[in-house]
Amino acid sequence: MNIEEYRDYCLSLGSDVEEKMPFGAFCYASAVLAFYVNGHMFSFFDTNNFGVVTLKCRPEQIEELKERYSEIGKPYNLSPKHWIGVDARRASACLLQKLTYESYEIVKAKYSKKK
Repeated sequence: MNIEEYRDYCLSLGSDVEEKMPFGAFCYASAVLAFYVNGHMFSFFDTNNFGVVTLKCRPEQIEELKERYSEIGKPYNLSPKHWIGVDARRASACLLQKLTYESYEIVKAKYSKKK
């Protein structure tokens, strides 16, 4: 899955998905593209290097996913208790889409209650 296919997939998850480049003030993160639902991030990656996609994950699933898939590891710059990093170059499109959808659903469920 390439960067444009992944971007299109994220935007297809719902009309409530927004994309932003929120870290423009930071020179090392100015090219990070993030996807939000209900005002909260569920996925992000560096557009200059579509290597690691950082996704929200249920804490009880993280270790099992890391053991099962070598392409899943630590997230970029977020808590490894609630986030995972997925090597977009090695992960199958199916796996990346599944984990992205789950991330979207986790964030949407958590923050739709507060609206």
